[in-house]
Order: sequence, then structure tokens, then C-alpha cells
Amino acid sequence: MRVATKGLRTLERGFQRLFGITVFDYLTDRRMEQAKRWLREGNRTVLQVAIMSGYSNPTHFSVAFKRKFGISPSQCLLGKKSVWR
Repeated sequence: MRVATKGLRTLERGFQRLFGITVFDYLTDRRMEQAKRWLREGNRTVLQVAIMSGYSNPTHFSVAFKRKFGISPSQCLLGKKSVWR
């Protein structure tokens, strides 16, 4: 178990050094980008997109989405342009 943990930490450090972002932050970013695409399609609810994005709590999804894009998922669904991009 120790060797696997050490190898994982080495991989995580290497990933961050190479890409300038943690593995967790990278995956979260990808999930949020996909969620934005789903919301822009307009055929899913915010709750459906939250669940599809891996969030069991829609409030946590909304907070993370707003932190990333500067607008709420509901505003995105309605077609509002993001503040940050």
C-alpha cells in the first residue's frame, strides 16, 4: 500500500508541474465545461445536469458552477453569457 501511495503522490506532483493545475482541479474544470455545454443545449434541467456532472447535491453544483463561470447554472440555461469568458 505504501508504494502505491508514494507512486500516486509522484504522479500528482508531476501532473501539477507539467500542467500547472492539480488533477482534481483539472477534472472539475472538465466537468464544469461539459455541464455548461449541456445547459446551453437547453433540453435538460439544472438538476439533471448537476447529477450528470457527478454532483449529488445541486447546491454544491451551483456554487462550483458560479465560481467557475460567474453566472448561475439557471442563468446559463437561459442563455446569459458568462462574466468571466
